[in-house]
This record gives sequence, C-alpha cells and structure tokens, in this order.
Amino acid sequence: MLPSAMTALPDAAHRCRLIYLHGFNSAPASTKARQLQQWLLQQGLPQACACPALPHLPQAAIAEAEQAIAAARSEGLLPTLVGSSLGGYYATWLAEQHDLRAVLINPAVDPHIGLRPYLGPQQNLYTAETYLLDETHLAQWQSLWVEAPTPSRYLLLVETGDEVLDYRQAVARYAGAQQVVVQGGDHSLRSFAQHLPAILQFACAGLAPVRA
Repeated sequence: MLPSAMTALPDAAHRCRLIYLHGFNSAPASTKARQLQQWLLQQGLPQACACPALPHLPQAAIAEAEQAIAAARSEGLLPTLVGSSLGGYYATWLAEQHDLRAVLINPAVDPHIGLRPYLGPQQNLYTAETYLLDETHLAQWQSLWVEAPTPSRYLLLVETGDEVLDYRQAVARYAGAQQVVVQGGDHSLRSFAQHLPAILQFACAGLAPVRA
C-alpha cells in the first residue's frame, strides 16, 4: 500500500524531479520504480519522476543518467537522484560531480569488488538482455569510486535484513548523512513505500527560496 498525502509544500514539489536509478540487472519496470512513479502521480506530480534505462556498462549508464539530469535542468526542475543498490553507487558519483542530493536505497558500496564473483554471462531480470560481465565492468566501476562522499548530500535508507549487501558498510560509508535504518526487511527495501513522502521532502529541501 502506498502512503497518501505528503507534508512538503506543493510549490516546492512541482519544482523537483526525482531521477530513479535502478540496480544491477534491473530496469525501469522494477517494483520500486513503479511505486515511486505511481505515488507521484497520486500527488499530482506527473513531471516529478524520471527512470532512465541504464545500460549494463557503467560508463554508458552514467551517460544515460546525465542525460536525465540535463533534461530536468533544461525544464527548470531541480533533479534529485534516487539510487537503488548499484544505482546508489552511480548516484554517489553523480551527486558529487553535479552538485546534487541523492537518496540511497540499500546502496552498493564497492561493486568493483562485490560483483567480481559474478563475472561471466548475465541476463537482465526484466528485459531478458544477455551480456558478459567482465573486467571492463569492474574497471569502470572502480573509476567511479568516490573517496569521501559529502554527508549533507545524502539520505540513506537501509534495512538490516538485506541478504545481498551488508547494511553496516553503507552506514559507515555515509556516516554523518541523514540515515534511516529499518530493522528486518531485505535487499528490496520492503519499507520503501512508507519512505516516499520523506524522499520527496528531502528533494524539496534542496531548493533555495524563490525571490519575487
């Protein structure tokens, strides 16, 4: 069930765009992406969400996300990244490069290390695309490593029951950021829907007051 009304100012919300970055072998058809889009529509904010389809090669994924950032800015909207798992890793690099805020959902901390055991044939869970995960992917992920993320840029959402990633690594890496640690759950972030108002409020908080 999706939460109903939000408490953020509608004027601020209409000036925001949430750019959802999906995870490894995922797609815009993922459950969280659809929940976010549906909830924003319910709030009367059809313009407030973009979910680019990220190619499997990291540099190509970054380029696709940067196009979404540029599109939002060209429309006079403030982009805020919402990155899930591997998308959280991309969101960190993009936030630092483009002076943005980012919401990180059970984020991958070091995919150039953590995904090494998965080298070999892969298939996207939603598109059925097949490809070979190889050293090129690992090298490109490593090139996107951010040594010291700026805490004030981030809202971290993790569940302690994440069976894929150790939530404690994310808590440590984003120390000083706004953090919500939910007991239990899993890698999908079962509690995602209840955080939707807070996600939009976090995005709106990045807007400076408009002067007449």
